[in-house]
Amino acid sequence: MDDYRYTVLCVDDEESVLSSMRRLLRREDYQFLTASSGEEGLKILAENDVHLVVSDQRMPQVSGTEFLAVVKERYPDVIRVILTGYTDVNSITESINKGHVYKFLLKPWNDDNLKLDIKRALEQYGLVRANKELHEMVLQQNEELQAMNENLQEMNENLEVLVRERTEKLEVQNRALELSRQILEDLPVPIIGVSAEGTIVLINKVVNDLSFLDAGIDIGRELTDYFPGDVQEKVTAALTTNLPQTLDGYELSGTICDLDLTPLSWKFSGKGVILTIKQIKGKG
Repeated sequence: MDDYRYTVLCVDDEESVLSSMRRLLRREDYQFLTASSGEEGLKILAENDVHLVVSDQRMPQVSGTEFLAVVKERYPDVIRVILTGYTDVNSITESINKGHVYKFLLKPWNDDNLKLDIKRALEQYGLVRANKELHEMVLQQNEELQAMNENLQEMNENLEVLVRERTEKLEVQNRALELSRQILEDLPVPIIGVSAEGTIVLINKVVNDLSFLDAGIDIGRELTDYFPGDVQEKVTAALTTNLPQTLDGYELSGTICDLDLTPLSWKFSGKGVILTIKQIKGKG
């Protein structure tokens, strides 16, 4: 990536949240701006070249989704992210579908995950910007090529093919990513993703259908909030040895389960494990 420096705007009516975000991103190569209201945020956007807006959902006078809808209308290239509590998720689904919001992040957040989400959002901005620049470059080159003699016509056609193939490749990759996420969500086997710090970072919908987990499982909570310490020990063992771990015939809330813990591989080795719950049967 070039020497472009990104600007991140955080909008929240709680100063403690803004301070936490400022501390979290102080070592990152971003210009960090803050606003305590949607009105102040729009003023900052009018005066600065902002690339990512992170907004709280519950603010006085105007909600985060309403604020980001205005941001989309006035600054459509800005990536828009909402910070929300778990109970607010349904209320912003429509805004996501309409494109007002790129994605939502849950409170309370995990610092490492939040920094990664911000990095990925800015990478998305960079990708969109690069594609737009590429498109504009192609249009300019086409105009120049049209002014050239017939010997350059083949070069023009080859360039258009190259751009089309790249665009099609990006579309295929995006569809594959969306499909893989949905496949994981729809797997009939309960799956829980756990970070190296012991934080639950992923669940599929089957997990909260388990009858012995009455209260369900929330992303962002600690594994030990739901499972005894010996399960965390197995997580540590899997991360340390990079080998799968099992707990057969494990009793959990009166139910006998088989637990498989598989460490992540490749560049994510040592960063987390996949906890699979299977062969569930009543005690006795």
